Amino acid sequence: MKLYVGNLPFTSTETEVREMFAAHGTVETVSLITDRETGRPRGFGFVEMADGAEAAMSALNETPLGGRNLTVNEAKKRENTGGGGGGRDRW
Repeated sequence: MKLYVGNLPFTSTETEVREMFAAHGTVETVSLITDRETGRPRGFGFVEMADGAEAAMSALNETPLGGRNLTVNEAKKRENTGGGGGGRDRW
């Protein structure tokens, strides 16, 4: 199951997040999202777990970390927002 982890302190590391979730099950991947232009952390990420995801959600949601309360819930599929290349109208 893929979990969304929000309201992370900007100083959080993948190792720190992995260890926190590993206490509840098997962590497959941790991905902390950074800004494309600046490379700075955006304060959220995703954790994929083989097992223990429900327990991790229950235990870690609203848990304080670095002065912020985490938001942990099941990740939602991204909707196709269109995005992409900026083609121009040609007249």
